[in-house]
Amino acid sequence: MGKGRKPQNEWPTSVEISADGLKARCTVCLLARTQNGGGWINKGSVANHLKSENHINAFEALKIKESVQKAVERATEEEKAIERDMDFMILSSTMQLEVTENARAPRRSEEEQEMWHHYALGNETFDAGIDHTLAVVEERKRLQREASEFDLWHGADFVKAGLNDSGLILDNLEQDDILAEIIRNAGLNASDAAEIMQGPHERNHDNAWAPYESKMILLLDILDNLPRMRVSDSLMNVFLWVLREGGARDVPSLYHLRQVQASLRKSKGIPTTQHKSPKGNIYSMNDPCALVAMDWANPAVCDYIRRYPVIPRNGVISEVYHAQKWRKDIDPHTLSPMYDAGNCHYYIDELARLNNGTFVIPVRWLEDEDRKVYADAYSVTIDQQGVADVIDNETILLEASDLRDNFLHLKDRGLLPSWTQKTLESGHPARMPNPDRALAEGDPLYTSWIDVFGDDVSGNRSKCWNKHWNIYISHRNLPRKLLQQEFHTHFVSTSPVASITEQFHGVKKVIMSTHTNPIKVRHGTSGAQIRFRINVNCGPGDNPIQSEVCGHIGGNGNQLCRKCHAGGTHEVKESDEGFHSLFEPGHGRSAQEIIDDIQYQIRLACLGVAQNVHNHQTMTGIKDSYTQYWIDYLIEQARILRKEHHEWTPADIQNKLLLWVQQNENEIYNPFLKLPGFDAAVDTPVEILHTILLGIVKYLWHGSHTSWTASQKETYAIRLQSTDTSGLSIHAIRANYIMQYANSLIGRQFKTIAQVNVFHVYNLVDATRFLLTKAVGELAALLWMPEISNMEEYLSDVDIAAANVLDLFALIDPSKMTCKMKLHLLVHLKEDILRFGPLVGVISECFECFNAIFRFCSIYSNHLAPSRDIAFQLASQESLKYRLTGGWWQADDGKWKRPGPSVCDFIHKHPRLRALVGWIDNGKPINGSVRLKPVKRFASRKMESRVYIPWIQTQGAKAVNSAEDENSQWAECQSVIARSGETCSLGAWVFATSPFNDKQSITGRTVEILSQCESKRAIIVLDLFEVLNTRHEIFGMPMLARRSEETSYVIIPSTDIEFLFNVQHDCPLAKCSASGKQPIIQERSESGVFKSCIQHKPVERFVINTHSFHNAHRLRAALPRSLIAPLPLYQHQMRKAKHVEIAQNLQATQKSKRETRAAQKVAKRANMTGGVIPMKRTRLQTEARENDAEMADQA
Repeated sequence: MGKGRKPQNEWPTSVEISADGLKARCTVCLLARTQNGGGWINKGSVANHLKSENHINAFEALKIKESVQKAVERATEEEKAIERDMDFMILSSTMQLEVTENARAPRRSEEEQEMWHHYALGNETFDAGIDHTLAVVEERKRLQREASEFDLWHGADFVKAGLNDSGLILDNLEQDDILAEIIRNAGLNASDAAEIMQGPHERNHDNAWAPYESKMILLLDILDNLPRMRVSDSLMNVFLWVLREGGARDVPSLYHLRQVQASLRKSKGIPTTQHKSPKGNIYSMNDPCALVAMDWANPAVCDYIRRYPVIPRNGVISEVYHAQKWRKDIDPHTLSPMYDAGNCHYYIDELARLNNGTFVIPVRWLEDEDRKVYADAYSVTIDQQGVADVIDNETILLEASDLRDNFLHLKDRGLLPSWTQKTLESGHPARMPNPDRALAEGDPLYTSWIDVFGDDVSGNRSKCWNKHWNIYISHRNLPRKLLQQEFHTHFVSTSPVASITEQFHGVKKVIMSTHTNPIKVRHGTSGAQIRFRINVNCGPGDNPIQSEVCGHIGGNGNQLCRKCHAGGTHEVKESDEGFHSLFEPGHGRSAQEIIDDIQYQIRLACLGVAQNVHNHQTMTGIKDSYTQYWIDYLIEQARILRKEHHEWTPADIQNKLLLWVQQNENEIYNPFLKLPGFDAAVDTPVEILHTILLGIVKYLWHGSHTSWTASQKETYAIRLQSTDTSGLSIHAIRANYIMQYANSLIGRQFKTIAQVNVFHVYNLVDATRFLLTKAVGELAALLWMPEISNMEEYLSDVDIAAANVLDLFALIDPSKMTCKMKLHLLVHLKEDILRFGPLVGVISECFECFNAIFRFCSIYSNHLAPSRDIAFQLASQESLKYRLTGGWWQADDGKWKRPGPSVCDFIHKHPRLRALVGWIDNGKPINGSVRLKPVKRFASRKMESRVYIPWIQTQGAKAVNSAEDENSQWAECQSVIARSGETCSLGAWVFATSPFNDKQSITGRTVEILSQCESKRAIIVLDLFEVLNTRHEIFGMPMLARRSEETSYVIIPSTDIEFLFNVQHDCPLAKCSASGKQPIIQERSESGVFKSCIQHKPVERFVINTHSFHNAHRLRAALPRSLIAPLPLYQHQMRKAKHVEIAQNLQATQKSKRETRAAQKVAKRANMTGGVIPMKRTRLQTEARENDAEMADQA
């Protein structure tokens, strides 16, 4: 290549050359109007100008301006796309324009033509005032500049994407609250320039924080989905603004945050679907299958799931899966049908061979506490001719590891025997192979049981009632320690219009779909693909909801019990036999019996006579609130058909309507009554929160305090406030509040009253009511026991305690027995405990607590679609909890994925976050660990050095078994962890292992907790007491006293404390009075005003509180049975005679009351002007009665 001249510089397109070719100017700088950059320059200076700072700044400004313009155009296109998706908006741009003929221009007049002629010649000018063109241009530029700065082009930034995003856009436009207006006026929702320029697909994703783009997005998603700290869109905008102003990185706009959440919800969240009930009410539902699947796929939860009924260790029953329903009562086909041996699957109802060569047929799989699998099985005998016979009159228990060949292996090898005629008739061979094997398609198949809780809840936090019907579920395959956490209560649906039974129609369809198409999921820890189906275990709830589930008429009906046929008319219940029958379980109801009765009511309704249906419902106590809608419809249709077809007989009308009933059978019957594995009459256990605390204890409390004088109320309040609460599982006592609002207490206060009331009312109520106070406290403590070690003994105690409560209520006010359903329900405690184990395991308290979370979601809905909004928000919360705990989900490509390591570790590194999402760490505290007393701080915030005490100066030096070096140094501690896992502070009453005999227990009060400075050893100095052999003559409880009335200290290792319990001072013996004074603390300062308190006298006699719920099962095991067994008020053979006596008194009383009321009615009518005034009836009531009479005559 030859040499040539140096080529001229190639100017960028932004350089403009003058006409003479000597000058040049930069159009970039001209547009930016920078200093010295807007005019012509010498052509030779262009190169220097392009390198100048002014040009570089102008060029960067132009790039930003173009990027902003593109972002604005993109946001505009997105808004247009959103508007196109709004199926309920009709935009003017989509309307067809009507084509019209062009209008003709009007003819100009001669004067007008002359004016325009002069104007064209320049002889005329027009003056319309001041020229505002410049001002308008400047104003437009200012508005455009502010719109760019404040990100107002992104109008969708203020809209949370939802189930129907377009719907939520319009919905949120209604929420023009004050905060949102302030934000709009101040421009706090503005994004910075980088956020505007960065498109939704240009962000960098950090796999460590997957599926989130960054840690910031994760934190914002957590903040937006905290169950009890809800954040509105307006407040979220403030947070985002604060983060940007603080210089935080990766801060998104609200619009982008909602985009990310929508993407997560679509691919990794809980599906929320819309349903219409058979009555036409619309509601939204979170998929219960997805909620249960998350437990199976969650590494933090799945290993707690029990696949089979559990054989309790040492016979101690503490869980539902220990109890009789799973173990014996339920159809085995509703349980998990198979056992996964790794290389083969064994199913129930199929022949299998053991290692020893014998044949069996497993009928129910079991597991022990260590997850070792067993089976209840039928033995199979084979005679010499090779004919097999199934011994199905009893089962044997065998280990699953003893199984060698399953049915398929035996079939492939030709080892299946022929069967005896008896076995063929029993149907065993016909059930082989198990049909569930085909459903599983080679995967392990299990059954998940759920509890379905329904309740009517206000959606408002204020006192204004905003009724919603809610359905929650919990996964019953999990242990109770998890289910009592907020984390494991799952929201399914809510509606202000659709009842519980209406909503359950949709839930039932989902549940039943799993029986034909089991849900596939990846096991959280093993990684294996499994399948599961869902069944309903029980239906906890308050009594009205449980009656609705059972199709029962309710507690105000003559047949007042949903579980049995107890009751009748007032005359029957007040009779000798009828009154006594209320103290015993009647003939039990069943779901099939209820269905049969409802079907009979429908047949009656098809005749068109409403009174006949009403009479039957009153007689049987079956009045299903759901089916009643269709009964009323059928009655009306029968009347219409009778009017339209006079020639039809009642039978013709009935047959016509019954055909419609048959075609719509699945729609008109209560869905709870036709659910496999769930018997509504049996599986709605006595709910101890509503029946005991808000029922029995409330009745007792009302009967006690309403008769007190002001002086007695003051005495009670002082005593209650002076209660020793150590060892009680209650909140801080507020005695003045309890007395001030005595008629408006809630379960929390009634729980306190049940445990301590007996110590404070012994001389404030009459003898019979005090006996009732003791009986109620005794029964409540039994029912709140978390585990049962001896079922037979426990049931006997519950029977006696419940009988005492009922007998004492009957003595005080026998009419309550005839009208209070909650009293009669006590007779069904025994059967429910047998079926479900400790009733604290099916308590609805955890569900009731979840109502607060529901309300937080409700108040941020605009209530145009509350069911959808609330379901959507709670689904987002569920998904967040699942991601934080490392759950797996199936991606679009079919692969299973889980969050990045940083997301999975985040919740474990932050205990506060675990508390915020309702997850409680189940790690048990270390037995024997101690906490040192805190070191004082000076005013300068400097801490003083810890002081160590020589052994000779401690209380331990006085112990009878002291053997420490006198000069050894010890640090004082304030608490120690017992074997039961609870914290025992100084002064606590404990049971501990004796230092002299490790097979015996001692009891006393902790005096000192010491830790040796040279080692990690800690000891407890115990002030020793002994349990007396007799009960307290007033309280009927065990007593504590010093041995020989002498103070005796013993030293025990810190690991030997067994458990904490509650003790009260024997004030009746010591005659303690309210002679003490305590300063009243106001605003954390002593006010100078004093209040009275109980000053205990120095009498070392104490009473063990056996009414305490805390450690009630441990206390019963530690004390002699003679001191804790309930004593019957009447012997069993005497109870009926006593009930007859009470009934006769009730009959006389009620007769007198009825005669008095009748006389009052006669007198009232006689005093009316014009004599007796007939009752008014509406036209519809009159027509209905006439129609009933006419239809009855025809029938």
